[in-house]
Order: sequence, then C-alpha cells, then structure tokens
Amino acid sequence: MRELPRKLSTEELSELFEGRTALVERLAEIDDPLDRADEILAALSHEEQREALNAHPAIGAKKLSARSAAEQGAPGDPAILTELAYLNQVYEEKFGFRFVVFVAGRPKREILEVLRERIGRTLEQELDTGCRELVAIARDRWTRT
Repeated sequence: MRELPRKLSTEELSELFEGRTALVERLAEIDDPLDRADEILAALSHEEQREALNAHPAIGAKKLSARSAAEQGAPGDPAILTELAYLNQVYEEKFGFRFVVFVAGRPKREILEVLRERIGRTLEQELDTGCRELVAIARDRWTRT
C-alpha cells in the first residue's frame, strides 16, 4: 500500500478522479493534494463540485474506466442493474449531479440500498456526501496501486 503523495500531476489526478476538472486543476497546484482534497472541494463553487461528481461514472454503467470496472465488479443481476439505472436517473434529476459512492467491491444490491436512502436527502447533504465519497475513492485508488 502506498502512502499519500506530496505532489501529483494533473494526469495522475485526472485518473484518480475520472477526469480533468476544476478540482483536479486546483489539486495539481498544491502540496499534499489527497490530504487536502476535502478542503479544496469545500472551497469550490457548487457548479465546480457538480462538475467533479459528474466526471465519475454511474454505478452500473456500461462504459467504465478500468479502475471503475474493477471496483464495481461483475455486472450482476439484470433486475438490480435495471433498478440501479432507474434510481441513478431519479437521483440525477433531483440533485443535478451523479450519485457517487465508495464501492470497494460491495455488491450492487448493497449499493442500491445506499442509493435509495440517499435519494431522500437534501441537496446540501448530497453535495457534501458525494464530494467526501469522491475523495475516499481517489485516496483508495492511490493506495492500492
């Protein structure tokens, strides 16, 4: 397991966060980017936070990066995938950004329960939770490689 780095390039951060966003650009400029990611995300506008969340692939999506595919595991039960796709859409319509959750090999049935619970939350709660989950994913990706 690797320790968190003192500096990371834009390219390395883009891989960890699934795209080149305002978040990635800011993190590439500072020391200890993964340690300070929560602080940087909190300072971003809601628009920039949404951009960071929307760069991440949806749970159960067909087109995934190699990292996301490994984290999400096998496709699984078609009924669960159908419900995930539907609830992902409901979530995105309600909040205006993608549902992001730290999967780390959890079964899709468990993620479905998390998604159902989080749909009932407020916009502010979800922006905060989604951003924290995004950072947790990036940190985990770094330490696993």
